[in-house]
Amino acid sequence: MDEVRVAGGSAVVVVDDRLGEVVPAAAVPLLRNAVVYAEPGLAPAAREALAAPEPPADLLAQAAREPVVLFVGDLGCADAEALRSAGARVIGAPAPAGVELLDAVTVMDRLRSPGGCPWDADQDHDTLRKYLVEEAYELLDAIADGDREALREELGDVLLQVLFHARVAAEDAADPFDIDAVAAGLVSKLVSRHPNVFADESSVLDAESQHARWEELKQQEKQRESIVDGVALGQPAVALAAKLVQRASRAGIPAEVLPRGEAVGEALFDIAARARLAGADPEDELRSVALAFAERIREAERRARESGREPSALAADEWRELMSDLSDPVAVRSES
Repeated sequence: MDEVRVAGGSAVVVVDDRLGEVVPAAAVPLLRNAVVYAEPGLAPAAREALAAPEPPADLLAQAAREPVVLFVGDLGCADAEALRSAGARVIGAPAPAGVELLDAVTVMDRLRSPGGCPWDADQDHDTLRKYLVEEAYELLDAIADGDREALREELGDVLLQVLFHARVAAEDAADPFDIDAVAAGLVSKLVSRHPNVFADESSVLDAESQHARWEELKQQEKQRESIVDGVALGQPAVALAAKLVQRASRAGIPAEVLPRGEAVGEALFDIAARARLAGADPEDELRSVALAFAERIREAERRARESGREPSALAADEWRELMSDLSDPVAVRSES
């Protein structure tokens, strides 16, 4: 049997259902002179937009007589393979960065909709708050540990919280908005606050001046009356103190008027302020010391068990003996 070769202008066009009615640009000129078909596996919306019938049983024979263009979702179907083997051109377009986010939005919508997950359907902004905080801290742990796999996973969990809250917001009867509105607002903000990148302004020369310019533009946009407006008051106290000191410093408020005194809160604020003014992040510094202390405790417990003692029964002198040479966090890390 002679090998079948398709007529010139025949092609298999791969489209991504997630992109809606988007057709690769290279396929458009071929559509004028070809018979167009759409595989049944395409999404209904895509097939309707193409207004193309399903391919006939003698598709390959027809393609040998005249140009045929077949739209498919992937190249795995029999018709696409037959046309490609017979010399049909394969046309596709690389998926844009972020296309997987469309699947994430679709899955979140399915979980929240009737027939989805009962637990997901019961949640609201308030009930989700604790999960947002937990996921953010788990992401911080992954960053601190340098764990790339955990970093990828925890970024996904934080993204889930954004998608979840946006889906809940879309159901609000009085003031609904969806994930597209969230993304559009973010894009607008990024563009407006980077005039050195997206406009003609070229005065920003380094990261520090860029950050200061960001804060200036933010205050103008939001028409804030105070330099401390917009500071997240619910953040950890040390981080809150550092943020307030940063805002005060940029506004020219002298260091001597910052809170200080003998009370515990005042002393802690003073330490956080001095660290921030010196260019350090007191929240990270304190967290680092706390994690190192946790390592020392674990190492002392391990030593106790190796010597046949139960940590819960240790006396103060025994703790001192076990931890006496573990005062240096760096030494603990090198041991473990």
